[in-house]
Amino acid sequence: MAPAHRIAAGTAAAAVCAASLAGCSTGDDARQGVPGPEKAQPAAPAPQSVVRLIGDGSTAYTGAQPQLPRPERLKPGQKPPQFVVFSWDGAGEDSQKLFSHFRAVAKANNATMTYFLSGVYMLPDHKRDLYRPPQHSPGRSDIGFNDEEGIAATVRQLRLAWLEGNEIGTHFNGHFCGSGGGVGEWSVEEWKDEITQAKRFVKSWKSTTGMTKAAPLPFDYDKELIGARTPCLEGRKNFMKAARELGFRYDSSGVNNQLWPAKKGGLWDLSMQLVPFPGHSYEQLTMDYNFMVNQSGTATQGDPAKHDFWGDQMRDGLLAGFRRAYDGNRAPLIIGNHFESWNGGTYMRAVEDVVEAVCNKPDVRCVSFRQLADWLDAQDPATLQKLRTLDVGEPPKEGWASFLSASPAPAPKGVPGAPAVRQ
Repeated sequence: MAPAHRIAAGTAAAAVCAASLAGCSTGDDARQGVPGPEKAQPAAPAPQSVVRLIGDGSTAYTGAQPQLPRPERLKPGQKPPQFVVFSWDGAGEDSQKLFSHFRAVAKANNATMTYFLSGVYMLPDHKRDLYRPPQHSPGRSDIGFNDEEGIAATVRQLRLAWLEGNEIGTHFNGHFCGSGGGVGEWSVEEWKDEITQAKRFVKSWKSTTGMTKAAPLPFDYDKELIGARTPCLEGRKNFMKAARELGFRYDSSGVNNQLWPAKKGGLWDLSMQLVPFPGHSYEQLTMDYNFMVNQSGTATQGDPAKHDFWGDQMRDGLLAGFRRAYDGNRAPLIIGNHFESWNGGTYMRAVEDVVEAVCNKPDVRCVSFRQLADWLDAQDPATLQKLRTLDVGEPPKEGWASFLSASPAPAPKGVPGAPAVRQ
């Protein structure tokens, strides 16, 4: 992990520093640790009628993903929904059972989420040499590997999460940050190799663990994987070039203000954002790690007497950012987290509080990045361009009905939001 530094006062300074502070976990600790009716309602996963095993049977094609709503174009004068994305870096299930816990939290609050899976969490430690990280020796990983029990638990959560409409992205493999072979120094070809390996570990967990009779993951990962967040938000430039060539649709590795997204380098830029930091004059990145660093430094277990206060500070900052968008420009709010127990688990409690506070509000859709990208792709580009003219927290002066009164161009046939083709 690159050395962490406290974010200096001022939004501009916060943006610069936040980019170097995003979500670093190392060693074994990383493993421990349209409004109204159009909102998808969680339900028991429907049985899949088609099962076609892929490769060694670690993954399978089982048909279209359940619980995935069809996006629709905004109607003339319609106020945009308020999207909120909760995402998890290095997702995996361990003894803390935070993956399964937040699956339950999401289901109870009409939410779906994005889980950025670390590929090495699907590779048992005794097969670690199968990982050939760019610029490092075989079998090296700054977040370790897994054991068969952990892989079986993670597979179960991934399977259920996907069936419930959640997205499985990638956080790549070894989580190398900083100098000396960190992801910020990788070439486009090295990024392609890292992505290929991350996919391979997901597509071959049965072979590497020997659990050949276990049920497969119910998706084709080559098609499922459409986006990522880089370790420590480093190496984004070359990663995006590799991702575009590999057919990815979005990236969440930057630092943005609360504005409507645009495409960057051919990908939707769905980066985390800066929100108010209660008690400070500068803003804070919407990630648990960054709140922690600005509260207890790099000590993951700071003063216990301050744990509740620090969690409240994160919760209140995220809620302030939410209100600013909800009552303002309606820009999607992007939040990033880790399955960790930093500072007594106070950030997990804060995230759960935010989910419960916002996801059941009128016009709010707590969705995965895939669902947000689908909705953005379904809109008239001219409508999105107009939305991007609104500043942070700025509602249309003339009201939404007048601001978006022009009829959007019809969606081309075959794209999200287009009229269904009648047979």
